[in-house]
Amino acid sequence: MRRVKGKPSASTSVDLLALSEFVERFASKTVVVLGDFVADAFQFGDITRVSREAPVLILRHRETQIVPGGGANAANNFASLGAKVLPVSAVGDDSAGDALIDIFRSKHIDTTGILRVEGWTTPTKTRFLAGWTHTTSQQVLRVDYEPQRPLPDSAGKQLQSFLAKRLKKADAIALSDYGFGIADPSSIRADLFRVRAQIPIALDSRYRLTDFVKAGITSATPNEAELEALHHSKIGENIAELERCGEATRAQMKLTSLLVTRGKHGMTIFQPQQRAIHIPVHGSQQAVDVTGAGDTVLAAYTLGLASCASPLEAAHIANIAGGLVVMKRGTATVSRAELLQAIHDSTSEASL
Repeated sequence: MRRVKGKPSASTSVDLLALSEFVERFASKTVVVLGDFVADAFQFGDITRVSREAPVLILRHRETQIVPGGGANAANNFASLGAKVLPVSAVGDDSAGDALIDIFRSKHIDTTGILRVEGWTTPTKTRFLAGWTHTTSQQVLRVDYEPQRPLPDSAGKQLQSFLAKRLKKADAIALSDYGFGIADPSSIRADLFRVRAQIPIALDSRYRLTDFVKAGITSATPNEAELEALHHSKIGENIAELERCGEATRAQMKLTSLLVTRGKHGMTIFQPQQRAIHIPVHGSQQAVDVTGAGDTVLAAYTLGLASCASPLEAAHIANIAGGLVVMKRGTATVSRAELLQAIHDSTSEASL
């Protein structure tokens, strides 16, 4: 049966000046970030020649950079946006784990909730970037290092204890699930339900969004590809299918809001008993690098909700933050000052 393409519903406008007021409140918020902390490693090299052994480039190593990725990037974005961050996660007793903890300490982020697990591997994504002198480096290879065994039960119980203690101080909770087992729906359910009516609980889950159906989540921020995989569907330009999948997911999970990110097509927000609202992309449709953009959206959206913005207002804040971060190379963050400036610029443009 041929699908009929639906027309996007009109986007509801928001008061841009009000968005600035919400962003100003970010600095007063404390957020617990529970999730899989990943080390994003970037190996930069200069192309010297083609190997005689195989038709591959030989790179002369120039430098290595390690930055927070996955849930660690979400935590980093919360901090960059001005919030106080209480991370709850585990890393291996290895150099990648050392690097993540050192980075957070240098930013004065509390690391006492990050558990070091002996014999476990810190998930690490190593990207090799090649270029000529004075040219932009391009990624030519990525190698992932992942834990070879599940997180030990003893470590999981300790993380539960960390979470329970930190929830007492939280204005919001963000769950960043990249599939490495830190955010386990069954083990955190009781703690989250105790605070569900008091603070926003936002989820970004790469592979198992609906596993959190009974975990007390209030909002979620999947991207379109994740929504397609969940419903075994193809959305593309079919707005009717997007709205069907989005509303079915929101209703199944009993969410107060579901924010679907759609790349160059912007975002769509779903709320109970309301039509889906489509928000055009902020800035250029030609992204420089989308690495970690979902982490930025999770942080900005969660902080918006924690600052008493409506889901639609928080979605606009997240849309602007996402539009800023995809114009940066690598795993990046957006600062509160950058976000405020972008809102100010949008306000000036709207008044012309």
